Amino acid sequence: MPQQHLDRLTAVDASFLHQERGASHMHVGAVTVFEGPPPPFREVQDSIRERLHLVPRYRQKLEFPRLESGRPLWVDDPAFTLEYHVRHAALPKPGGPDLLLELTARIFSQRLDRSKPLWEMWVVEGLEEDRFALVSKTHHALIDGVSGMDLAAVLLDLAPQGAPVEHPGRPWAPRPLPGTAEVLATGALGGLRALVSGAARAAAAFTHPSEIVHEARVAAEGVGEILWAGMNPAPPTPLNVPIGPHRRYVVVRERLEDFKLVKDTFGGTVNDVVLAVVSGGLRDWLRSRGVRIEGLELRALVPVSTRGEHERGQLGNRIAAMRAPLPVYVDDPVSRLRTVKAAMDGIKESKQALGAELIAGMQGFAPPTILAQASRLNFSTRLFNLIVTNVPGPQFPLYLLGRRMLELQPVAFLPEEHALAVAIMSYDGALTFGLLADYDALPDVEHIADGIAASLAELVALAKKRRQQDADG
Repeated sequence: MPQQHLDRLTAVDASFLHQERGASHMHVGAVTVFEGPPPPFREVQDSIRERLHLVPRYRQKLEFPRLESGRPLWVDDPAFTLEYHVRHAALPKPGGPDLLLELTARIFSQRLDRSKPLWEMWVVEGLEEDRFALVSKTHHALIDGVSGMDLAAVLLDLAPQGAPVEHPGRPWAPRPLPGTAEVLATGALGGLRALVSGAARAAAAFTHPSEIVHEARVAAEGVGEILWAGMNPAPPTPLNVPIGPHRRYVVVRERLEDFKLVKDTFGGTVNDVVLAVVSGGLRDWLRSRGVRIEGLELRALVPVSTRGEHERGQLGNRIAAMRAPLPVYVDDPVSRLRTVKAAMDGIKESKQALGAELIAGMQGFAPPTILAQASRLNFSTRLFNLIVTNVPGPQFPLYLLGRRMLELQPVAFLPEEHALAVAIMSYDGALTFGLLADYDALPDVEHIADGIAASLAELVALAKKRRQQDADG
């Protein structure tokens, strides 16, 4: 993996640092549950230790240039100790799933220490049915959902017996921390590389002028669509209020085959069904809060990966932000799904993703102060009501020290004035929703979770009924 000492953060990665404030933590992660009995804690630490050379970034910390003269750098942490990052906890008996969710909420309420590598992993024992869990927490500047699944393939095994680790236990020798002159020189070199890359693209225009003109026109249209979307603010809701540092966390566990049944019956994609059932859950919750939903359409920030196959295994973020409608005003569940499908088809045919990626690329030339303003604009409550991120996971079992992973529960993050974020991830035939909520603003977050489950159940029942009617002729 190309993760080097003195790598400069990309503009997108740095934006997650700029967005983080006292109450808004920009770390993401997951809760993974394994069949027991749990292995000895030191054995888990040793297993991670012998694989860390495969992900060098996990032993690197941030180095900030003086006077904000450039984006931060990743540097080897000479004080790195695995024992700080891999921690141990145990649930009181009977160790039910609610206790694990409460512990997860508390872990995600604490901001990561920026003076150290930006990750933690908690080994949690004491779960009922002789199970144990790993709670992983990583800053979004380090990793996104898709590259995160590539990282899981490094830390986990494809078979119970595992596989030999290349150069296990190889000694690690951190490079010296850079001095001020070296930091400034590295930043200048990064800027020079960006200019050279831009010059190369400009030179290509003379070789293929018609292609460049077409690409420029398409890119301009994409940026225009992004700017037009920004002129249409998201509606005010009880989701968009000041938040504190404390969190609640609940999950909805479903079967991937149910989502496929619905989309195969009524059209659309699995993600369309996901957005439709989130809309249904929010519809019921808004009504319970006394909000009028006639004609109300919420807006979700939906991250879309722009990572190519050649970039798999690279940490950092390769995402573009799309803004998708959540038609909570639609009563009929099938009509709601079709409304979502039509809207998403329109977004896919538009040039929003290209525009978002172009804007992110332009930020690579921006000074940190401008980059911070762009980041705040991207996460402005004017533009969206909540994050809904759906990442496909592996459809085969994974193992840790011979123990099979049974559940994968994703955790997103809350920008300022956003009291709810919904992360969805599939794994080995299951599809799980992880709802992260502000502790004080959403004491009734379980109502939204129950509504999501009920909304899917409605669609599944209607799909089975339609299949039966078709079979009966």
